[in-house]
Amino acid sequence: MPTAVVTGGAGFLGSHLCDYLVGRGFRVICVDNLDTGSLQNVEHLRGESFEFVNHDVTEQLEVEGQVDAVYHLAALASPIDYLRMPLHSLKVGSYGTHHALGLAKWKRARFLLASTSEVYGDPQVHPQPETYWGNVNPIGPRGVYDEAKRYGEALTMAYQRQQGVDTAIARIFNTYGPRMRPNDGRAVPTFVRQALEGKPLTVFGDGTQTRSFCYVDDLIRGLVALAESEEHLPVNLGNPREFTLFHRLEERDRVRGAPDRRSAGAPARHHAGEAAAQLGARDRARRGLTPDAALLRTGAGHCVDISGSSQRSSSSLPLSPCRPHRLSDTCWSGCRTTRWRCAATPTSHSGR
Repeated sequence: MPTAVVTGGAGFLGSHLCDYLVGRGFRVICVDNLDTGSLQNVEHLRGESFEFVNHDVTEQLEVEGQVDAVYHLAALASPIDYLRMPLHSLKVGSYGTHHALGLAKWKRARFLLASTSEVYGDPQVHPQPETYWGNVNPIGPRGVYDEAKRYGEALTMAYQRQQGVDTAIARIFNTYGPRMRPNDGRAVPTFVRQALEGKPLTVFGDGTQTRSFCYVDDLIRGLVALAESEEHLPVNLGNPREFTLFHRLEERDRVRGAPDRRSAGAPARHHAGEAAAQLGARDRARRGLTPDAALLRTGAGHCVDISGSSQRSSSSLPLSPCRPHRLSDTCWSGCRTTRWRCAATPTSHSGR
């Protein structure tokens, strides 16, 4: 039985990754200090194939026995968290990544760094290819997260080039799904929480800022496909289309016959790099990614419940329906909602 270590495994993405790996026959060692994660996210995994280790990755990480893969997802990804704990955010991105890479080197394991689209900063290029260096502000309030991830990428490439560690880097764009915390400050859980509470939906600014949203199951497939490939350079993962926030809400309101639910007078807010790239599917075969990584998620009537469970109530779902389809070899088109969730499909790296 292969063994995978998942740091940050009790968090939103980490717990779904643990689910997926256990389902594929892995023994999973989940490492988390529960600063932002929760045991409720992984309690259903108790058994011989799952082990939880309460550990802060800023301290040296040691694991007994064979390890085949190290997925480093530990991070303070929510603005609420990294603004509350800026120094710890930097330490997780530096010391934490160093310790996770050290474990992969010691065990001769494949290493995957969960990086972020935030490394592009406030991009002036749309969509952002992996070759784009970004437009960044290292001393702004978001810098503690963005620069931690940029340093983590540099450290990962140094281990690969100088130490020979088998590494991969995933730049993750906006992802949503069950187990998101309702008050973490990001758009989807905020909209869902306000909708379930019957409150107006708050949109900062004029609503013309763009986002793309990838369903978590599809993102996890992309992460594992990347980890099982031979790619070393960064790969963007996310939904290949983006929409304005008002487009998303207005479409939902048209389907449900609901009035405009925007809060009046919402303050303008500048965002840094949250608009997702339009991701193609070029050179998928060269990367060793299978077509399974490009399947659309058929979620008709499947409500995102931010408390962690699933519902079958379309009346409370702030999304609108569309027909299922698959990705083509180059891109995907036709889906104008996020009810059918797009798969995580890496772009090619034009520098290779």
